[in-house]
Amino acid sequence: MGKLEELQKLTTIVADTGEIEEIKKFTPTDATTNPSLIFKASSLPEYQFLIKDAIEYSRKGGSKEEKLKLALDKVFVNFGLEILKIVPGRVSTEVDARLSFDVSGSIEKAHALIDLYESAGIGRERILIKLASTWEGIQAAEVLEKEEIHCNMTLMFSMPQAIGCADAGATLISPFVGRIFDWFKKAEGKESYPSHEDPGVLSVTEIFNYYKKMGINTQIMGASFRNTGEILELAGCDLLTIAPPLLKELETTEGAVPRKLDPEKAKELDIKPIKIDEKTFHWMLCDNAMATEKLYEGIRNFAKDIVKLEKHLEQMM
Repeated sequence: MGKLEELQKLTTIVADTGEIEEIKKFTPTDATTNPSLIFKASSLPEYQFLIKDAIEYSRKGGSKEEKLKLALDKVFVNFGLEILKIVPGRVSTEVDARLSFDVSGSIEKAHALIDLYESAGIGRERILIKLASTWEGIQAAEVLEKEEIHCNMTLMFSMPQAIGCADAGATLISPFVGRIFDWFKKAEGKESYPSHEDPGVLSVTEIFNYYKKMGINTQIMGASFRNTGEILELAGCDLLTIAPPLLKELETTEGAVPRKLDPEKAKELDIKPIKIDEKTFHWMLCDNAMATEKLYEGIRNFAKDIVKLEKHLEQMM
């Protein structure tokens, strides 16, 4: 039996891609997208009908800026709608990274995305709105969750972010395993780590154990993997979002997949609760060089790809 099938017995598998054809090759429950994935997919010929539909929709706008805003929202939702034809569960659609420090702007954008989905006949229970795990993103999530708009907190690299998101009642968090690995590999001058010592794996394991010990309902979805070793070390995590090449590798590799993360064992650990307010959040984040650098770098890179996508849409408009 392939390791992917074995892993699915322990963990909900999510496809990490904006390419519909790639999702069809596997049987994920959910799918996630981000600006970088959507930008990549938007240049492929098989998805031009989604772009053209978004441009047609943008004609409802008045100014050039309003038209572009409408087109961008519709592109993200169009990809989400196509994905939802394939997966039985949910799709994650990301709020513009340039709103990562704007509470009201993030809420407004989330409402716009949900309205587009609902007008297409998709209930909000099948949508996860992705927000950066900044303090402002967390405050936006708290408001949205009270409106039954479920949030996937992304660009997650540290415990204060995880606790803040849990306190806000976020539905799901996405700690980034591979980007943590990248930072430590460069900082420590190492080529690799044994999977059980991988800094990204250790970070997610710490968050998982804290959540389960404290009885927190927010789900944990490991993300941003560099190799299958990282994935298998997190077998038993609530969800894992995996890119198609790694899904393929797991599917074609045979072997047993033992549970590595166990909520019952976590409850037995000696873990003390940590109280997070705005000051504590910012200090703990500041005190973690890796988390600080990767959070802001991730926001910048997602914003760059949104700008590229906007330019692509402008040319077509």
